[in-house]
Amino acid sequence: MSDFDAVVVGAGPNGLSAAATLARTGRKVLIIEGSNTLGGGTRTEELTRPGFRHDVCSAFHPLAKGSPFLSQLPLAEHGLEWIQPDAPLGHAISRGRSVMLERDIAATAAGLGLDGATYHRLMTRWADLWPQLAEHILGPLVGIPKHPLTVARFGLNSIVSSSFTTKHRFDEVEARALFAGCAAHAFLPLTHPLSASFGWLLMLTGHVFGWPIARGGSQSIADSLASYVRSLGGVFETGTMIGDLSDVPSTPITILDVTPTAFAEMAGDRLPSGYLRRARRFRHGPAAYKVDYAVDRPIPWADPQLGRAGTVHVGGTDADIDRAETRTYRGEVASDPFVLVGQQSLFDDTRAPNGQHTVWAYAHVPNRSPVDFTDVITNRIEELAPGFSETILATHVFSPTDLERRNPNYVGGDISGGAHSAGQLIFRPFPQANPYTTPIEGVYLGSSSTPPGGGSHGMCGHHAAMKALERA
Repeated sequence: MSDFDAVVVGAGPNGLSAAATLARTGRKVLIIEGSNTLGGGTRTEELTRPGFRHDVCSAFHPLAKGSPFLSQLPLAEHGLEWIQPDAPLGHAISRGRSVMLERDIAATAAGLGLDGATYHRLMTRWADLWPQLAEHILGPLVGIPKHPLTVARFGLNSIVSSSFTTKHRFDEVEARALFAGCAAHAFLPLTHPLSASFGWLLMLTGHVFGWPIARGGSQSIADSLASYVRSLGGVFETGTMIGDLSDVPSTPITILDVTPTAFAEMAGDRLPSGYLRRARRFRHGPAAYKVDYAVDRPIPWADPQLGRAGTVHVGGTDADIDRAETRTYRGEVASDPFVLVGQQSLFDDTRAPNGQHTVWAYAHVPNRSPVDFTDVITNRIEELAPGFSETILATHVFSPTDLERRNPNYVGGDISGGAHSAGQLIFRPFPQANPYTTPIEGVYLGSSSTPPGGGSHGMCGHHAAMKALERA
């Protein structure tokens, strides 16, 4: 193994980004992946029937499109093509009533009634300031930001709860529901501090970058990154699960795309007791319960404008969402969970046979929940799209434990890399001088359990690799 200068364990977006960062400096990198397929959370498979290509986990990628690192790479030359749905998001409030997040801020504001002027003013300001905000939002939370006043203003809006924001910023159901649905991506009750940050960020990126899909499936993101890394001399070894740090070849730099709890198991008594204790106490959040459908026609939404959206939130009002998210966060079973629906094949004809379609859907459920939510999700869609159940040709289910079996980083079905409680979101994975370094010389954490957290942006792995290069 003396031929290698660095080893990366895990070939999800963060591991691949770490490998690309290191390989660009001329270092020879070995990437070890436990699965037989690269990609982590960006995989696409024929889960239901031949010819129906379903995204296994992530499906819509505003932060991958807007990633300060990935956007530097020639991924289009390696096969990555972004597709923008007609509208990033539709939020179904009730049967026949919905609100749309459009790429254009003015078009979105036009659908928000009396709240339109407030929305237009706020979003225009943040969109103009995105280049300044991105350095902080998608960067490590260390040091003094380059634009402290801009960051402080955005931070004051983000540190509060979603419920506070909807109460004090918006008056009508549409704007409140739209904001609450985006905030619910935090997997938190909407009354929790910092839940507003997810609402602002996802709506803002919808305007700045859209919520694009990758042609052919999310696997294309991983495949293009892997192709780029290979072009720089990177070597991949798949089907090798690392259970102990001693199984990793000795090189000057090791980047681990794993959770803190997995790192604790891998390193064991090599770690100081204090660090080991904090790593083992790392908390994981609620889970996803995922159902993929092969259907014979598009979803027959009662409100046809939802057919323009790549993503549809099945959530109801902001009060409905908060009630469901609160019960889920407490470990209770919500009869009407927050459901996210993806309609990739409406905009990407490579996803399903001609005239037929895929539907990607998941509900927020308690971590490791054993409850079968398949009918709940189907019925939630049916309520807003009468006749949906009649379109179904086949289904495939990932329970929380199924998700963890497919990707060990999804502990208990937590697809976010860890709970978004205030302390753990700000000081991810836990308070220390640098979130990527570990007590073991040359070993770094670069998973979504480190800043800036979950998503297909690759920034966690990139920052870990940059810290490794700095110290090397």
